[in-house]
Amino acid sequence: MTLTAIKPANSQTAPKRRGKLALNQIVCGFRGGDRVLDGVNLNCESGEFVVVVGPSGSGKTTLLNVAAGMIKADDGSATLDGQPIDGPGPDRAMVFQEHGLFPWLSAAQNIEFGLKMAGGLSKSDRKRRVSEALASVHLLNSGDKLVHELSGGMKQRVAIARALVMDPAVLLMDEPFAALDAQTRTLLHAQLQELWCQTHKTVLFVTHSVGEAVRLADRIVVLSAHPARVRREIRIDLPHPRNFDSPEIGQLVHLVRREIEEEVNRVNAKLAGDFWKPTAPVSGETSGFGDGI
Repeated sequence: MTLTAIKPANSQTAPKRRGKLALNQIVCGFRGGDRVLDGVNLNCESGEFVVVVGPSGSGKTTLLNVAAGMIKADDGSATLDGQPIDGPGPDRAMVFQEHGLFPWLSAAQNIEFGLKMAGGLSKSDRKRRVSEALASVHLLNSGDKLVHELSGGMKQRVAIARALVMDPAVLLMDEPFAALDAQTRTLLHAQLQELWCQTHKTVLFVTHSVGEAVRLADRIVVLSAHPARVRREIRIDLPHPRNFDSPEIGQLVHLVRREIEEEVNRVNAKLAGDFWKPTAPVSGETSGFGDGI
């Protein structure tokens, strides 16, 4: 099944190559002073599909929010096509784990919402682009349905279409399939791969699923934990779409999983060394916990 690409706003001229995302020496911390990100370098070439993985709490979503402009880094620089990222903008679109659709609007109206807010397009142009967006995610016949009439997978496809209809340079995805059942996730993996092959968008994708990372990514970035640094980058030189059952996929899944497991074990060993232990009492002294105990 071939997906229909969403056409850019001005389809009469060849679009300028865009979407080069550069996060250099990014430092972010909590209000208490603990660092979440400690000098993270992550660059995405235009049209590249990059997936970030790492232990739970390693700062994956924080890094994504820096790229989105929703969090300002304490230090370092974030740029898109050479321009500083100073806040959210239409050149970056986010797809969250929760779809965030307006329940009182239909699928088509949810997709159209951003276009209406941005202005500059006639009603007929908006309708055409919404129709293309619905077709791109195989929901052309579901545009009139309200959110409660859509399945979980359909809701996430609407969320993806809502992001892509704005023709962003970069698509940011924060575990968009985490809440879906395994069968639906597999289906959406295939559809997202085909959609990416059609649109050539730069994608920065965060996930806890190693299998998902290997199936989708051109390059996997493994973060360390507490605080996060780039532990390793792994390039996936396999053509899209990928057969998840291939031996190459299995070997790469094992490699990435081992990297994460080693990082988790390293953190656990460090924490175990920090546990408080009572010191042995000096000869002739009581233990401090009461005699005879």
